[in-house]
Amino acid sequence: MAETQIHHHHHQSSYAAYMSRTLISDDDPSSSSTSAFSDCNSDRSGEFSTDASSHARRRLLIACASSENSETLIRHLVSDLNSSSIESQRQAAMELRLLAKNKHENRLTIAREGAIQPLISLLSSPDPDLQEHGVTAILNLSLCEENKDLIAASGAIKPLVRALNCGTPTAKENAACALFRLSQTEELKGAIGRAGAIPLLVNLLESGGFRGKKDASTALYSLCSVKENKIRAVKSGIMRALVELMADFGSGMVDKAAFVLSVLVSVPEGRAAAVAEEGGVPVLVEMVEAGSQRQKEIASVVLLQICEERAEYRTMVAREGAIPPLVALTQTGTTKAKQKAEKLIELLRQPRSGNYGVAT
Repeated sequence: MAETQIHHHHHQSSYAAYMSRTLISDDDPSSSSTSAFSDCNSDRSGEFSTDASSHARRRLLIACASSENSETLIRHLVSDLNSSSIESQRQAAMELRLLAKNKHENRLTIAREGAIQPLISLLSSPDPDLQEHGVTAILNLSLCEENKDLIAASGAIKPLVRALNCGTPTAKENAACALFRLSQTEELKGAIGRAGAIPLLVNLLESGGFRGKKDASTALYSLCSVKENKIRAVKSGIMRALVELMADFGSGMVDKAAFVLSVLVSVPEGRAAAVAEEGGVPVLVEMVEAGSQRQKEIASVVLLQICEERAEYRTMVAREGAIPPLVALTQTGTTKAKQKAEKLIELLRQPRSGNYGVAT
């Protein structure tokens, strides 16, 4: 048991480590999933109308010249969150969002001054700007490890899921990122899945803009390390979205979609859905043939998991013409890809059993 915990902890920390890195070149598959995903870091605050934000920024710069000043300002802003004026709430939420954006110390102070509960209340606001500032402030506060448990314990999960359902495009993206941050705490993965996040993240993966797709895939990759969420994702029809993204070599989403697929095929439901999805096996074979080194590696990992299970799956993969590109991969792939390709070729060349063609 201790062994698996240690391994899992390593996976989580390597996962956290890539969050601050940019995408490593595709020629370095040793980086594995670590560089494939979005950093889900703090918001891009360039979205504000300039008048409001330049005034706010000036105030914040003056206020943050000293920590006593920023503490006083934060206290004042937190009380404004409870104001009866929507305008005051909006201004306070926006300024807290900015204060929490880059400064660790501010994130701790904002939480300590009791902002988390009133910010969570804003997530259910009918005012889209207020909701968006609330979601993004929560995301920025969640970048501080010390705040994550408090945010979850204060009841943020369900309102974040609601924002994922009905927020502005930016609120949806930042809600996905905040849920990703919370999902790094192993015990919260199940709670996030039970709150209904998975089908909504699948929607974002299908119909969001590039950033929405990226943020959704990052959250899904993390959440689907637990079995119950893998099943939820498959039931939500994730397979079609993943296959479409993998088939679009110019989408910038091929690696991310393939890594999400790789965590889903560890359960029989995931393997069955991958094989049943039209274009699923062909796109994996195409990746082995024409993908980058990292794509070849991840596709061979996925195909091996599919082929190890059932003879009929092996037949489908062999019929799709997988053997020649796999043979090529044994010559040119990464060490891991070569190993997977060799195992796959061995499986695919096995003589068929007597009940050939009968579903097992």
